[in-house]
Amino acid sequence: MDKKQQERILEAMAQSRANFEGSDSKFATKLGISPSQYSRITRGDTHRVLSDANWISIARLLGVNMGNQPEWNTANTATFQFIAAQLEHCQQNSVSAMLCDYSDIGKTYTARHYARTHKNAVYIDCSQVKTRQLFVRAIARSFGVGSTGRFADVFEDLVYYLKVLPTPLIILDEAGDLRYEAFLEIKSLWNATDTCCGWYMMGADGLRDKIQRAINNHKVGYAEIFSRFGRNYGTVVPVSQAEREVYAQRCAAQIIKANAPAGTDVNKLLQKTMGQDGMPSLRRIYRELSKLRASAKPSA
Repeated sequence: MDKKQQERILEAMAQSRANFEGSDSKFATKLGISPSQYSRITRGDTHRVLSDANWISIARLLGVNMGNQPEWNTANTATFQFIAAQLEHCQQNSVSAMLCDYSDIGKTYTARHYARTHKNAVYIDCSQVKTRQLFVRAIARSFGVGSTGRFADVFEDLVYYLKVLPTPLIILDEAGDLRYEAFLEIKSLWNATDTCCGWYMMGADGLRDKIQRAINNHKVGYAEIFSRFGRNYGTVVPVSQAEREVYAQRCAAQIIKANAPAGTDVNKLLQKTMGQDGMPSLRRIYRELSKLRASAKPSA
């Protein structure tokens, strides 16, 4: 881990700390290091205080770009505006909502951006914490609550902290990937923090299908969770094919304009990333923009 990479991580840590409501000790817990280690590195004492594994873990947690990939500039698309407004409403009013919409429309980017820029909002990628234990412990760690003790203690400490923290928000992305016992923990946490914590659940069509199928089959817990999230599979993309294509292409064009080097033919790049369904791929746009930026860099 070279000095430049450490400085990049330290900068991200400072930005994250500014949006973290708890103490330095709790922030250290969130990062997975001791309070004394956090104190030393923030004072500029980085020599052998953390292992490379620690630095990499913190970089991953904070979403630090450790390679030469270009940073993604935020485009104020209709999708970004809609999801950000819903997240803010859920957080400020301690209510819950669900979004089940097409994949590759910018849901994850918006949720991550919101969590990075708002106090007491955490983003959980449920595809990485599918079991009950991993799921609850990941939420606890994100808030700086101890996550390595007995599960019952971690759960109770997390609930207590959510009740005293001003307007916390938990964003659950890829929620359809949670195993059954982990999904039921959403109801337990929701019940224990009712009116004290906002929740936002996101996924693609698979999440809606999973919940609806379980409700139809009278599987315990799903109807109750669906009720707590407003009994509505929210969407942002228009229903009709023609309107959907126009919407997606307009958003994609905004993203290209916000990130492409000067002189880029936006329409040409947009057409290059279109699928057979008339929908552009944001992932392919990122790859194409990465190529353009690399070729636009002056040679040494």
